[in-house]
Amino acid sequence: MRTFWRTVEPRLARDVAAVSVAVIVVGVSFGAIAVASGTPTWAVVAFSVFVFAGGSQFLAVGLVAAGNPIAAILGGLLLNARHLPFGLAIADVLGGGWGRRLIGSHLLIDEAVAFAMAETEPSRRRVAYWLTAVSLFCCWQVGTVGGIFLGNAVGDPARFGLDAAFPAAIVALLMPRLREAAGLRVAVLGSAIAVGATFVVPAGLPVMLALAGLVAAGRRPRPALLGVAS
Repeated sequence: MRTFWRTVEPRLARDVAAVSVAVIVVGVSFGAIAVASGTPTWAVVAFSVFVFAGGSQFLAVGLVAAGNPIAAILGGLLLNARHLPFGLAIADVLGGGWGRRLIGSHLLIDEAVAFAMAETEPSRRRVAYWLTAVSLFCCWQVGTVGGIFLGNAVGDPARFGLDAAFPAAIVALLMPRLREAAGLRVAVLGSAIAVGATFVVPAGLPVMLALAGLVAAGRRPRPALLGVAS
């Protein structure tokens, strides 16, 4: 353990701490929204501990509250499909026994992968991954529990506009992607499909149909092959 902390650079610790604060805030939002929507306290805590999927948890709570658990399951599977290439990219970071791989896979999130991939040396990649993953997991649980107390104190979410926190949190999660042209195209097309489908399909399904907006992402240009004649 001492060796681990000695290899943590101040820069990395600072960056992880900043992200951890943001995760606590979002976790508070999730916990409050979940209990205010009628989800039992024990289920909210178990959801954060055993699923730990951030945006997928928001999606699931919203769809279950709308009475469409099937859409919640399918939506979660689609959103978390990105973890498959993530796992391949950081397979060396999770090296070791099956227990370490199992825990590391459970803690796999976008931020942990991003911090790990930013490092070039294998040892630093491992430190970056585990520090980020463990820190954000703990902070997410703290935020969720704090949000549970907040949601129970508020009661009916409509009284204070807490019901609007769910779409606001989703928008906040998407904002970084909207700075990219492809992300903006997908958001516009997906939103148009969801709004149009709201009038003709049951609640929850418009979100699933909005995934068709991914076709607007287009293809990334392939890098030119140097030294190869066309």
